[in-house]
Amino acid sequence: MAKITYITHDNKSQTLEVQNGLSVMEGAVQNDVPGIDADCGGGMACATCHVYVNEEWLDKLPAKEDGEEDMLDMAFEPKQNSRLSCQLIVSDDLDGLVVNIPSKQG
Repeated sequence: MAKITYITHDNKSQTLEVQNGLSVMEGAVQNDVPGIDADCGGGMACATCHVYVNEEWLDKLPAKEDGEEDMLDMAFEPKQNSRLSCQLIVSDDLDGLVVNIPSKQG
């Protein structure tokens, strides 16, 4: 299990223990974290699980695949540190990860 901190657009923080093997998105959905809609259920067919990853974590995450980049182009206000939380698989290596949720999903 890893502790993942979700910060909503209005600065409400929630730190959750998420089981290894689940995605950061699944951890949010299972715990009713507001702002991660996950309309496609993690199929990388939408951008409604878009998050901003804190800068210090960017080098510790797997690289974005082309499909993720394409979906992020449709996200609300994408940035350099934008990721789809469905593509971030939880492991002990992600313990302490902090993600910020945009003010709305695309």
